Amino acid sequence: MAGRRDGSLMREKGQSFRGSRIAVAIAVGVLLGCVLALLYPNGLFSSNPPRQLQKLSRSGLQTASSSCESQERVNALKSDIASLSEKNMELKKQVRELTEKLRLAEQGQDNAQKQFLVLGEQHKAGPFGTVKGLRTNPTVIPDESVSPRLGKLLEEVAIGKELIVALANSNVKDMLEVWFTSIKKVGIPNYLVVALDDEIAEFCKANEVPMYKRDPDQGIDTIGKTGGNHAVSGLKFRILREFLQLGYSVLLSDVDIVYLQNPFDHLHRDSDVESMTDGHNNMTAYGYNDVFDEPAMGWARYAHTMRIWVYNSGFFYIRPTIPSIELLDRVAGRLSREPNSWDQAVFNEELFFPSHPGYEGLHAARRTMDYYLFMNSKVLFKEVRKDAKLSKLKPVIVHINYHPDKLPRMKAVVEFYVNGKKDALQPFPDGSQW
Repeated sequence: MAGRRDGSLMREKGQSFRGSRIAVAIAVGVLLGCVLALLYPNGLFSSNPPRQLQKLSRSGLQTASSSCESQERVNALKSDIASLSEKNMELKKQVRELTEKLRLAEQGQDNAQKQFLVLGEQHKAGPFGTVKGLRTNPTVIPDESVSPRLGKLLEEVAIGKELIVALANSNVKDMLEVWFTSIKKVGIPNYLVVALDDEIAEFCKANEVPMYKRDPDQGIDTIGKTGGNHAVSGLKFRILREFLQLGYSVLLSDVDIVYLQNPFDHLHRDSDVESMTDGHNNMTAYGYNDVFDEPAMGWARYAHTMRIWVYNSGFFYIRPTIPSIELLDRVAGRLSREPNSWDQAVFNEELFFPSHPGYEGLHAARRTMDYYLFMNSKVLFKEVRKDAKLSKLKPVIVHINYHPDKLPRMKAVVEFYVNGKKDALQPFPDGSQW
């Protein structure tokens, strides 16, 4: 009995000792957990380091990354500026396009888009007197590869894809100054001088005149720098081709012209070529039936002929169409093969001669400008200045094409129409003094 009691006592003591050890272990564990909870509130294995460690890491990295961050900010700002510049150019382009569309809508004259839509379609003829054919050829698709540098310049200068263009070398420097001064006075922004030598290029820059100097071209450069009026005039047909290929309409202008109004407000834009005339009245300017008399033919002695005075190749508006480019190619080609030919004569022959055996004529639409608005110097000095009513009219331009004393007559035109000097035109004779 005693042995059993002792054994049970021993087991009880062992169990109580084991229980006390477990209790101590639990207490130690709870205490350790509390300590750890105080030291590591975010957890022992948290992805976020303690604040002190974060502060230390931040202060250590700030110095190392400051230069990188400043460079990144500079690069970001450059990228933003480039992006804004592109957006600005795009907005300008959209404004020009909208301006052109608005102009076409207001004018109601340019039928190029209508013709494009109906190409290839067949139509029935309407009632008598209602049929009217389309007048305007569609414009070409612009080819920017022709001259990227010129194309970029034209985007800045042209308005509604059109502009005034003049060719000039140092031989016509004084007339060029009167020319661009009158343009500035009227307030025409879309004009450009093709400088044929360095002196004119610098002269334009000094006077804030939009200028374009072509890449070196042997042959063209020689003529452009040293050639006279007729030689330089012949160059324009080759140089204008680039403008048309880029999709721009050009109002080609000689420099012996005074501008008194904006010519773009008075164009019809319904033809490939719209030109001023050398005619001096309705018959000579717009055409007439001239009867040729040959008495030896008896009953058939009278032969009817159609006459019109030539277009002036020193002032014409040309649209970027296939017939227009073909005209420039034909004239430039003939002038290169026939060096003694006059460019104005060739220009008119290619425009007007019809197709006939051995020759295929140019299929281009043309319009004659109002000769009182786009006035030549014969009309001015022989008629207008002597007529009280006509002298009160204000032309768009005056072209001193009939007289060799161009500069003094240009200045007199400015005095008469701009400065109001009534007798400014009186000292000059009707014609020229040989």
